[in-house]
Amino acid sequence: MNAPTFAVRLLVCGNADRGDDGAALAAVAHLLPRIEDSIRHRIDVRRCAQLDATDLIDVPPHQACVLVDTVAGIEPGTVVTMPLADLATIGSPVAPRSSHALPIDQVVGIAAAVRGQLPEGVFVGIGGMRFGFGSRRSRAITGGMRRFERAIEGEVRRLASAALVLGPGGHPGV
Repeated sequence: MNAPTFAVRLLVCGNADRGDDGAALAAVAHLLPRIEDSIRHRIDVRRCAQLDATDLIDVPPHQACVLVDTVAGIEPGTVVTMPLADLATIGSPVAPRSSHALPIDQVVGIAAAVRGQLPEGVFVGIGGMRFGFGSRRSRAITGGMRRFERAIEGEVRRLASAALVLGPGGHPGV
């Protein structure tokens, strides 16, 4: 019996020792054990403390991508879901915290230019407010974690299920 192929690359951004910046790590750690094996075994989880264009460039053509991170620029505790391509919009109010070296529109733009297009996928973020050293999260993040987890889980399930229906390369069957 062959192992299932990965259908979804889950890029988990942030640092647990920087307050709200660790929200994605905590959310994924809570939700993965709840997902049934048939879906969980099709998720390729990658940790990226600092999002880099290579994190998106390296997503194989047959995999979808779910990028999760804490966000500055939106109401703390609010959850946002958007297509990856929308992160390339210059002046987007959504600023993932783990894109330190370059603004997110440049990171996504470089990845799209090198790959020829971005991987199919979504960004799921939660608004944060406390990013200093220390593991203590803000009340806003704590209050929004269940919504954040549900949003991540929903997108992972949706993309993994679509891959099961379509199969590798977008062809019917697996």
